[in-house]
Amino acid sequence: MSQSSSALPRIGHRFRGFLPVVVDVETGGFNAHTDALLEVAAVILGVDETGKLVPRHTVFSHVEPFPGANLEKASMEVNGIKIDNPLRLARNESDALGHIFKPIRQAVSEQGCTRAILVGHNAHFDLGFLNAAIARTGIKRSPFHPFSAFDTVTLAGAALGQTVLAKALVAAGLPYDTREAHSAIYDAERTAELFCLLVNRMQPIYDARANPAEAPEPDTE
Repeated sequence: MSQSSSALPRIGHRFRGFLPVVVDVETGGFNAHTDALLEVAAVILGVDETGKLVPRHTVFSHVEPFPGANLEKASMEVNGIKIDNPLRLARNESDALGHIFKPIRQAVSEQGCTRAILVGHNAHFDLGFLNAAIARTGIKRSPFHPFSAFDTVTLAGAALGQTVLAKALVAAGLPYDTREAHSAIYDAERTAELFCLLVNRMQPIYDARANPAEAPEPDTE
């Protein structure tokens, strides 16, 4: 390994021990405690050879509605999910979360982190549904921080003046296909691209704080 590559910071150093994982869920409504969780996608992030934040791996699962789960007609019309389609190959909530969490735990260890932190567009919506499913299934060791999150709505609003995902992506010069919207995989991967772009643009600010001796001299003229 070259000196330059060995000196690259691990992602755990960049985010105070957290591994950012971009999550998007599709649901049967807006109430995490009564409405069904139907899809979960997670994009695990890492750093490339130049030290920039990049998407590394996507993991996904269709989810069977939990017993007694509510399915709001309006929500189902928006997401287009047909829960009785045998090609969905949906897992129950416990198996779906286990499928998602296993590679996240592995990445947390490999990246030198203490735990994952959820990144989302309206992040607390996704985190709320994830936490509700964790509680229902009795999972004891979630890789995610239970209440902290990174929200691309805030980042995009501050950096781009846009809070809607599609408009923020366009403003950032990234593609967005409305025909693919409301698929957990598609929205998670586009959100990951947006988060990486915004974080990488802010890297000079982080570098100046982490290495004040290398920061440029202020212009006093």
